[in-house]
Amino acid sequence: MTERNNTLSSNHEAVLSSADGFTAFSYGGYNIRFRAPYSLERYVDVLRWDDGYLVVLAKYRHNAESEEEYIDLKPILEGLYIDSASFLKPIKSVRIAYA
Repeated sequence: MTERNNTLSSNHEAVLSSADGFTAFSYGGYNIRFRAPYSLERYVDVLRWDDGYLVVLAKYRHNAESEEEYIDLKPILEGLYIDSASFLKPIKSVRIAYA
């Protein structure tokens, strides 16, 4: 699912969050939502951003400690008919944000 929004962020920074069983990746006026793991409570930190590949720390209900989680955005974007190369190229960093 993708929708346009007016989320404020720098021209080179994307935002990652989760709510109601979905992960949201927001950038360039798009809010791309996809199913999150069933026991995900929240994303804690972004450890690495590499042109569409994220390594994040995530907190799950079944574990007291945060765990590394891996997200590959390229197949998600391609499934939405978004050119991943042009969409991802300007993104230099990703931050976690919750309302």
